[in-house]
Amino acid sequence: MVQEQLIPRGISDPRVIDAMREVPRHCFVDDALQSRAYGDFPLPISAGQTISQPYIVALMTEALGLTGSERVLEIGTGSGYQAAVLSRLCSQVYTVERINVLLAGSRRVFDQLRYFNIIAKLDDGTLGWPEHGPYDAIIVTAGGPEIPEPLVEQLGDGGRLVIPVGDQHLQALQVLEKGEDEVQVRELEKVRFVDLVGEHGWK
Repeated sequence: MVQEQLIPRGISDPRVIDAMREVPRHCFVDDALQSRAYGDFPLPISAGQTISQPYIVALMTEALGLTGSERVLEIGTGSGYQAAVLSRLCSQVYTVERINVLLAGSRRVFDQLRYFNIIAKLDDGTLGWPEHGPYDAIIVTAGGPEIPEPLVEQLGDGGRLVIPVGDQHLQALQVLEKGEDEVQVRELEKVRFVDLVGEHGWK
């Protein structure tokens, strides 16, 4: 997966590459799909959701520019795979999921793998998790019509937010960087994610 999918496409951060090697992706998919877990494609999980293809996970993770000491907020726990990768790269991951069956499943895997620096809760992720902010980085693993304002507010100065923004069929992966006086946004590439549902997303 790393040698054939990630490095040839430009993933170069050694820490991200090591994390992608370390986290056992097959633990985050159904038993029937484990033989396909490391393929170059997303896979279905419960509740009509998906686990993103490895390259997209690595791309979004690398865009955060993590160095090891950060507190990271993830919106959309899903299978738990993205949070697991993040947990190898920062000090603490806070992750919010709106679908209970997904949250319960991901928590079980976190415990099995002893990834104890991940804290998860059930809630509307578009509202963020203000109690633990401000965050050094925020990642959103679902596509919304715009960047939710509560997430921008909860991002600390100098922080980065990565989110797919667009319609319900195609989005652009955007990286928002927050300075003291301004916010800058750049695009990485076109992607297709499940809907970001919530007060500041799709209804």
